[in-house]
Amino acid sequence: MRRAEMLVEMLRYISRWRGKIVVVKFGGNAMGDAELTDQFAADIVLLRQIGLAPVVVHGGAPQIGDLMARLGKTAEFRDGLRVTDAETLDIARMVLVGKVNRDIVGAINVHGPLAVGISGEDGRVITATARNPELGFVGVVTDVNTDLLVRLLAEGLIPVISTIGADTKGQAYNINSDTVAGAIAEALEAQKVVYLTDVAGLYEDLDDPDSLIGHTTADALAARMASGQIEGGMIPKIEACISAVRNGVESAHLLDGRVPHVVLLELFTDSGIGTMIENSRPKADKNG
Repeated sequence: MRRAEMLVEMLRYISRWRGKIVVVKFGGNAMGDAELTDQFAADIVLLRQIGLAPVVVHGGAPQIGDLMARLGKTAEFRDGLRVTDAETLDIARMVLVGKVNRDIVGAINVHGPLAVGISGEDGRVITATARNPELGFVGVVTDVNTDLLVRLLAEGLIPVISTIGADTKGQAYNINSDTVAGAIAEALEAQKVVYLTDVAGLYEDLDDPDSLIGHTTADALAARMASGQIEGGMIPKIEACISAVRNGVESAHLLDGRVPHVVLLELFTDSGIGTMIENSRPKADKNG
C-alpha cells in the first residue's frame, strides 16, 4: 500500500512537469562512488523516460585535485574557487572533458542511449571572461548560447556539460560548476536547478543535524550571505541558487548526492529530502 501511495504521489508531479527542463549539477564525492554514479545515471534516464528534459552539468574538483597531487602540484583556493594557472587549466580540461564527462556519459548510456557529452566550449555554449586576475584562468559566465542544447533536447537526448568555457578569442577558462549550472538553468528557463552536494542541504546550525532547512527564499539566503553565515565552497552554490530563482527558475534544490535516488525523493514527494529555495515565500507543500 505504501508503494502504491508513493506512485500516486509521484504521478501528480510527473503530470505537472512533463516537458519541463531540470538542470542537475552532479559533483562531489558521489562521482567517486561507482554505485552512486550508476544510481544517479538510472535516475536521469528515468526523468527523461517519464517526460522531463534533464540537463546534467558536472564538476570534478576531487578528480582535478587527485591528478594535481599526482603531478606534484599544490592546489590553492580562494572563496571556494581554485586558483588556475595555465598548467592547472590544462589539467582541468583533461579531467573534466576527457575523463569525468566521458564517465558520466557512459554511465547514463548503460541505462539508455541518450547522453551526449559536450564542453562549454562546444558550439560556444558558454562564453566566459576572467573572473579575477588573481585567480588566473578562472572564468565567469558572460553568455549562454542555448542553440545546441535546445537541439539536443528536441531530439530527446540528455546533454552532459563539462564546465570549461572560452572567451571570444578562444581562451579557455575553468568555471565553477555551480555557477554554470545556475546560468544554464536561467538561459533555458528551466523549471528547477538541482545541486548534488556532500551535505544534506542548508542548516540553521551546522552542529545540529536536526536543523536542516526544508525550504527558504532568495532574500533569506542573501541575508545569510551578508551576515557571513555561508562560507567556503557553499558560497558559489548559494550565489547561483539566488541568481537562478531571481531570474525565472522556479526553484533551486540543495541535496546530498550520497543518498541513493535523492533526486527522485526530492522532486516527486511532497516533503522532499533537502533544501529548496524559491524567489518568494515558500508554499506549505514543498513541491506544491
